[in-house]
Amino acid sequence: MASSSGAYTFLPSNGECVLAAFERVYIRAPELRQEHMLTARRELNMLFVEWSNRQPNLWLVVRNQVVLTPGIATITLPSQTVLVLDASIVLNFGTANESRRYITPISRTEYLSYANQQTPGPPTVWWMDRLIAPTLTFYPVPDSNGPYTFDYFSCTQMQDANLAGGEIPYVPYRWVDALVNGLTARFARLYPPPPSMDALAFRKLCKDDAEESWKIAAAQDIEPTPLVLSPSLVGYYRR
Repeated sequence: MASSSGAYTFLPSNGECVLAAFERVYIRAPELRQEHMLTARRELNMLFVEWSNRQPNLWLVVRNQVVLTPGIATITLPSQTVLVLDASIVLNFGTANESRRYITPISRTEYLSYANQQTPGPPTVWWMDRLIAPTLTFYPVPDSNGPYTFDYFSCTQMQDANLAGGEIPYVPYRWVDALVNGLTARFARLYPPPPSMDALAFRKLCKDDAEESWKIAAAQDIEPTPLVLSPSLVGYYRR
């Protein structure tokens, strides 16, 4: 009786994903030329730009710490940071006496409304300025009662993709089909289908396939935890 493989290593290379996508737009391997591969590399990285905008993607979430300097309100984040998800200010980070306070984001408008942006104290809120080199500004400005450690989770952009050397895409196994379908949809914009097929209908079919496979993968790219709502009832009753 035949048995299953017992292996869990399937993850096609970038080049294999590109070949699969070309096949789905009816361009077979013997027909490929150098310009096809140049286009494929560009479109694969453009797809990853799109996915970097469809955050949060859990495999792109990283945790970092920054020790804050007293009197300095603004820090520069790594350039690949897309957005900050959660953040805490921590005293005695990594010790048995660790003390942590969750801090929340504010908008540019709210930060600008503060009468004295130089007020010192333990930070309670932060504003992220999403520049090419993103920055994060705290309020109050860290005082000398620390040192305070800024402990945060952030989403990063997708890594660049290349086709040479058997390089693999920076995605989990469960996202491979979405990657190939997304690339197929991009190829369908550039390369016409066989004459027997309507070009607009074919592009729509490829786009719909890409969106469906994205939704299937994204539906599993979650943390399956319960949502608990605990309203305060004090304000609903007169005393």
